[in-house]
Amino acid sequence: MNVYDSARMADVLAPLGYAPVETPDDAELVVLNTCHIREKAAEKIYSELGRLRRLKDRRRRAGHEFLIAVAGCVAQAEGEEMRIRAPFVDIVCGPQAYHRLPELLARVRAHPLAGAVDTEFPAESKFDFLPESRTPPGVAAFLSVQEGCDKFCTFCVVPYTRGAEVSRPAGAILAEARALVARGAREITLLGQNVNAYHGEGSDGADRGLGRLIRVLAEIPDLLRIRYTTSHPRDMDDDLIAAHRDVEKLMPFLHLPVQSGSDQVLARMNRRHAAADYLRLVERLRTARPDLALSSDFIVGFPGESDGDFAATLGLVAEVGYAQAFSFKYSPRPGTPAADMAEQVPEPTKADRLHELQALLRRQQDAFNASCVGRRMPVLFDRPGRRPGQSLGRSPWLQPVHVDDPGVLPGQLRDVRIAARHANSLAGALVGTADGATAHLEPIPA
Repeated sequence: MNVYDSARMADVLAPLGYAPVETPDDAELVVLNTCHIREKAAEKIYSELGRLRRLKDRRRRAGHEFLIAVAGCVAQAEGEEMRIRAPFVDIVCGPQAYHRLPELLARVRAHPLAGAVDTEFPAESKFDFLPESRTPPGVAAFLSVQEGCDKFCTFCVVPYTRGAEVSRPAGAILAEARALVARGAREITLLGQNVNAYHGEGSDGADRGLGRLIRVLAEIPDLLRIRYTTSHPRDMDDDLIAAHRDVEKLMPFLHLPVQSGSDQVLARMNRRHAAADYLRLVERLRTARPDLALSSDFIVGFPGESDGDFAATLGLVAEVGYAQAFSFKYSPRPGTPAADMAEQVPEPTKADRLHELQALLRRQQDAFNASCVGRRMPVLFDRPGRRPGQSLGRSPWLQPVHVDDPGVLPGQLRDVRIAARHANSLAGALVGTADGATAHLEPIPA
């Protein structure tokens, strides 16, 4: 989401004469687009601001304009407090207000010492005011279809920083997707804090769910692949599950966060599903798409998590089998209910549990990657590799795949026979012709 938002901020600033530069030393405006989901991410912002302050002083002594803006969820959460803690920050702008950056810049130039803060949740959607992007999206592009969250998990700041769930109209999404494809995108990842809660207005005025939206997007001729993230288990409806069965362009890889395998912990998290519900959902998805691979999110050391609760998480992981996953120690976020819960788990216990969980997840990822060796699969190439003559792409399961062949062009979908696995990637050789029209996917071995 932040990658997408950053690109759209660049689009908003372009009519003012701004263009991206490679380093802060070459900039007149630096925008930090921030995440508030974990304490470490938030604190890193102030470390970066300290470095930018020194650069700002040097640039201004040399007679150059140098403005600092902080955007995104930390800006939303801290607002005026950020200006107090870092008064050299010129603009503080929440994620729902970045379409107003030109106005905020004008206010700063008129009153430099006052700065400008905008952390409102406007009644109008920012998407109604964003200009059409002219920046080449690359082969794999992001497209925001839904924002905000109504779930109020007790550990999460998203409902407070991104606001309530809002879905974009289907027509606007389709128009943006067509524009992305026309500028070279061949894969689109649909984005949302709870993307499968999407219910956007269709051309007939009726709501359309994510499954229907995916089916419509799949009709775009030069769009080769569709993905979506991030999902909530409670919003995985029958039509979306059926789309995994019916829509060939929808990739067989799903990020489906569970957070814990313990019903007691899930209840304290306010996830509103049990471990058994999640397992039944996984079974339905794999029945619909037998080659589906899963990733997930896990939090260890949530307040009150016992050894038995953690063992239940390990048991769920063993039962599901993940191709990859993200796992973290619980990080208290100010203002969330979990931050004030009793029975906070000691840091050493969190660290031990995270180490054990990540070891299991790594073994599962290694096993999944090993199962791909010897298989033929379609790879969508999107960039040169690290070595001369090497090309890099993504498998249907989002694994990086590299081949040593200088003739491969970004945007080509080519069959690759996987010859080896590495720590975080696969290597192989091209199979067949370069027509890009046919790609074969051999079944996952039992």
